[in-house]
Amino acid sequence: MTAPILEIENLSISFFTRTREIPAVMEFSCSIRPGEAMGLVGESGCGKSTVALGVMRDLGANGRITGGSIRFKGRDLATLSDSALRRIRGSEIAMIYQEPMASLNPAMKIGAQLAEVPMIHRGMSRADAWARAARMVEDVRLPDAGRILDAYPHQLSGGQQQRIVIAMALMAEPALLILDEPTTALDVTVEAGIVDLVKDLGRKYGTSMLFISHNLGLILETCDRITVMYSGEAVETGAVREVFRTMRHPYTQALFRSIPLPGADKTTRPLVAIPGNFPLPDERPPGCNFGPRCAYFDAGRCDAADVAMVDVPGDRHQSRCIRTREIDWSTPPAAPVAHEKVEVGEPVLQMQDVRKYYEVSASRLFGGGDPRVVKANETLTFDANEGETLAIVGESGCGKSTFAKLLMGLETVTSGTIMLYDQDIHDTPVQKRNTDTVASVQMVFQNPFDTLNPSMTVGRQIIRALEIFGEGTSDADRRARMLTLLDLVKLPREFADRMPRQLSGGQKQRVGIARAFAGGAKVVVADEPVSALDVSVQAAVADLLMEIQRENRTTLLFISHDLGVVRYLADRVLVMYLGHVVELGTTDQVFQPPYHPYTEALLSAVPIADPRVVRKRIVLEGDIPSAMDPPPGCPFQTRCHWKSRVPGTLCETELPPLRKLAPGHQVKCHLSAEELATMEPVIALADD
Repeated sequence: MTAPILEIENLSISFFTRTREIPAVMEFSCSIRPGEAMGLVGESGCGKSTVALGVMRDLGANGRITGGSIRFKGRDLATLSDSALRRIRGSEIAMIYQEPMASLNPAMKIGAQLAEVPMIHRGMSRADAWARAARMVEDVRLPDAGRILDAYPHQLSGGQQQRIVIAMALMAEPALLILDEPTTALDVTVEAGIVDLVKDLGRKYGTSMLFISHNLGLILETCDRITVMYSGEAVETGAVREVFRTMRHPYTQALFRSIPLPGADKTTRPLVAIPGNFPLPDERPPGCNFGPRCAYFDAGRCDAADVAMVDVPGDRHQSRCIRTREIDWSTPPAAPVAHEKVEVGEPVLQMQDVRKYYEVSASRLFGGGDPRVVKANETLTFDANEGETLAIVGESGCGKSTFAKLLMGLETVTSGTIMLYDQDIHDTPVQKRNTDTVASVQMVFQNPFDTLNPSMTVGRQIIRALEIFGEGTSDADRRARMLTLLDLVKLPREFADRMPRQLSGGQKQRVGIARAFAGGAKVVVADEPVSALDVSVQAAVADLLMEIQRENRTTLLFISHDLGVVRYLADRVLVMYLGHVVELGTTDQVFQPPYHPYTEALLSAVPIADPRVVRKRIVLEGDIPSAMDPPPGCPFQTRCHWKSRVPGTLCETELPPLRKLAPGHQVKCHLSAEELATMEPVIALADD
């Protein structure tokens, strides 16, 4: 047996305030062997990043290792001097953070930042270090290494910045690489490239990895083993495919039941959200931390004493559950309550040939020349019906947010019409819209932390919206309506007197939803409403939106990059690329061939937390072209791997027409019907 390169045993980490000690990690153990990738998953606040910072000995002034050991190549990192740690950090252990610009110096060129790593840690000469930097830029699959080395960080896209951070971490060929949510801020297509890159580089350099993520699909693709954390403790660990197939802890099982795997359906097979809330560090229950939320909780046993990890059958498979040998894990979950399908009504919203162009003053920004135009949206044409969920998907920069601003009245269109019922609102900014129109079209934002006033109670913020929308004839009426709205989003009425800081992320998002429906909204634009939430909270918020829609027949425009959630929630899907609608159809039509080549690439890039799923990988090369200088012809032709099947130069010279493939299904593509018919599914279930 190969000795572990990293062995964490009974690690405890606490943070100290002036008044008390807050235990963040308790009795945590895991080990990583040479060349092995370990995934660390769990809800926000469970201690994943604290473990990583503990390995790096970077816990800040008030963080302290209070027990256990962290052995790297046999040396206990917890006892090393600062000078010894400096020799290890960066050279033998490197860390990649979620936000790439946090690791890059904006005032230094990329080449200098890369070269200084081996110069400092390996004593390499400047010439050799620059040569190694150029090779590493090629290893992370960035084109034109000379241009990249001579660029500043702000001149690179987010995906390119993250690749440079990975290159920087590998410049000294560390034995251990720690990745803390390295793809959270990236598009799914860029994420696919980064994941493949990390796996290839790990094999090439023999690097061991500790991969922290809340995305179980990414962990399945990237890692050999997995450790599941809950409230500061490891609750299950084992080989990744074994844990995914034969999970032996109720929390792991509950996580999987709350994510939209293939087969989940909002009507017939709704998700099962984990009940209750994640405990705060100073409010942990006695015994099993997961006990109050566990379907198998046995009072008097599960809460009698601390629970230790126990071995279960499998490859180093362990679980922190005293009932793991009693539970019949093969029993399927109780059938969730099926819902009646919402009957879609008449069109509520109609967009016809909507364009949005921004004129940029070239003389101010670019030192002369004619003004330039940013083409954010091009000829958007579609309807949204009463009671329908229409998903809008695409990479960053495709025009999704601009479309939302036009609908909300935060921007006005350059040309085209937007009809809300029988009212044309395309040229009416929000400050000139009447109260009924403003109340009818509302928005739920991505980040619930930024949308609430921190100095106002929850109830007051909802009442303020009611006042603006002219709801109620008295303060008593509005307070009663506010309490009804809290009931609608399933928050206790006593939350009316709480401040936003006293709420969890999921609870804050529920307040945002309540505020959006304060005026009886008919159309709700949900802009990535669950992407900032844990998977366990996503299910509850998504099903809440569906329940409100069933009761109020709301039209929901769901903007997202998470195609798993889209497949679960949406009735129809609109795919955007560089301002254009490239595909529009029902969810079943869009998720099955024939696809638009861009849709095919998006679907192939989605990580799915199901070992039975087989995916055809299509990693797009390059970034979305600039909307200021779009390519001629088809907007997707610079990245399309099907282009060679179109005769002549049609893709490079002519914009494709929007073609009807089936009733309600349209694509904007030059591919012939015969070529489209040859497309195969990119997602399929393998036979067990």
